[in-house]
Order: sequence, then structure tokens, then C-alpha cells
Amino acid sequence: MTQLDDIAPALLERLRCARRVMALTGAGVSAESGIPTFRGADGAGFWGRYDPHDLASRAGYERNPQRGWAWYAMRRAQLHSVEPNPAHYALARLGDYYPGFTLVTQNVDGLHERAGSRDVIELHGNLAHVKCLVEDTPVAWNEPPDAPVVTEEMMERGEWPEVPRCPQCGGLLRPDVVWFGEMLPAIAFARAEIAAQDCQICFVVGTSAEVYPAASLPETARRWGALIVEINPEATSLSRWADLSLRGPAGVLLPALAEMITQKI
Repeated sequence: MTQLDDIAPALLERLRCARRVMALTGAGVSAESGIPTFRGADGAGFWGRYDPHDLASRAGYERNPQRGWAWYAMRRAQLHSVEPNPAHYALARLGDYYPGFTLVTQNVDGLHERAGSRDVIELHGNLAHVKCLVEDTPVAWNEPPDAPVVTEEMMERGEWPEVPRCPQCGGLLRPDVVWFGEMLPAIAFARAEIAAQDCQICFVVGTSAEVYPAASLPETARRWGALIVEINPEATSLSRWADLSLRGPAGVLLPALAEMITQKI
């Protein structure tokens, strides 16, 4: 017997009949595609190898923009070697099933979109997008086809590419992701809050739900009467009041749960 076999029939019926649903995803979902988390166990995450104050803060970027740009170029290059995993595809399937479905992610890798999810709310930005460091406005930019593929070895040797500049003001470009000390995009978070207040079901997948303000979204959903479904390999601070808390990889549990929800009965 599996955890899914233990789901109460009444709870499963609520999952099947809901119309307005929100899902909040975190780094654990993308980790199953081979993307390191930032705070992995035993120093396996990005911040076990790199100083976040150098690479993910405005002050650090301004001190050494070439190194910062190179690091994000390396991360963009790493995305070419990974694919969406079954959890990404299961969320896309749920998005097609529920009439009102909002996918909110803390990830910046674009894998949800590649799996077919539409209109994803990206709370922390997207690695593929850039903006002007001076004007703080989005800039249309594509990686030049002849740009060197930055590797960790190049990072360590200091072989950093030049930082492109804004076509409007000439200022340096930066990745359009949220750095330490920066606010989440106001419109994106406002949309996420509205979804949290309106949803009947809130899936929380691959995130510890401890980093605010994103962590407030499941709390908001619960206050407004939503059923909370958590999928995570380990217990979190959310587990004690989740209506359904499933332990294990999202790439295994979420497709099975999506099948149970969407199957014709």
C-alpha cells in the first residue's frame, strides 16, 4: 500500500471537483532534473561552492560585473543539458484539467514553460531574461551564437566574457532575477496573492515554504479555506497543518496523484 492509497475518498473527491487551484513550486522540483539547489545537503548546492554576496546581490555584481555575468552565463548553459521531469509535466496536466489553475514558481529555469504550463507566475524572475542595471527595465537580448559556453573551470580561471550593455543608455545588463535584498516583482506577487485567496486547492511542491514572502502564499490559501497538499521528500514547517502531506520525490508522487485526480470515473 502506498501513501496515495491512504487518501480519504472525500479528500480525493475535493481534489477532483475543485475548479480554482494554485500550485507553488520550489527548487526541489528542478533538482530532480539535475539542477542544483542553492542550499543543498553537505554543501552540494550552489551556495556551498559560491558566495551569494558576490554573485546574487547588487553590491557584489557591481564590484565584479564580469564575474557575475559569467556565473549566470554558466547557469544558462547548464539549462541546455537538462529537461523537464515528470513533475513538471504533471503540473502541466493539472493545468489543463482545472478550469482555473495558477502555477506560481520560485524557480528561474523556465522548465515549467518547457513542459507546457502556460502563464506561469515567476516570483524570482527567469535566467533567460535580462534587464538594465541602471534603468531597471527589461531588455530584449539573446545569447550570441558565437558566445563561449562558460564552464566552472573557466569561472575559476577568471575567463569571463564581457558584459553586454543596454542599447538605450549604455549601462551594464544584469540577469532579470531577484537578488538578495531585492523585492519580489510587485505585479507577479500581487497576482500570486490573489490566486492564493481565491483557490480551493493549494499544491506546495518541492519547497520548504520557509522563505518569505513566497512562504506566505500557502498560509494565505489556508486562511481563505483552501485544502493544502504538500509534496516534499522531507517534513517541513508546512507539514503539521497540511491537509495532505506526501513524502517522496515530486517526479514520482505528482504524476501518480495527477492520474488519480484526472482519470475518468
